[in-house]
Amino acid sequence: MLALNVWGENLVPCSYDPLTGFFRDGCCNTDEEDIGTHVVCVRATQEFLIFSLERGNDLMTPRPEYRFAGLEPGDRWCLCALRWKEALDAGVAPPVILESTHAKVLDVVTLDQLKAHVWVPRETRPR
Repeated sequence: MLALNVWGENLVPCSYDPLTGFFRDGCCNTDEEDIGTHVVCVRATQEFLIFSLERGNDLMTPRPEYRFAGLEPGDRWCLCALRWKEALDAGVAPPVILESTHAKVLDVVTLDQLKAHVWVPRETRPR
């Protein structure tokens, strides 16, 4: 069965470089083993990475034993739904890529909350 994104369409890969996802398959897929519910495809910001570090989740330091190179601002990453909600509540939610965000996130936040933080590529932004 194919995973669905928040639009009810097939889930689009989030990132292969860095390789992301609970299954390290590039997609924000999930199942019952994914306790963190890594379903929100985000574009990391420095502000968010510092926020996460301050809460005990260092996403910047490489951890090769987990096939994790460490994130830099601009990297795409499958983030835990509750961490994104926590960042939202703190005013530092990183932008999301909706077509790559699993529908399971809608158990935690609303589509309107996600849409308010959608990432728009520079080349498509209004001038």
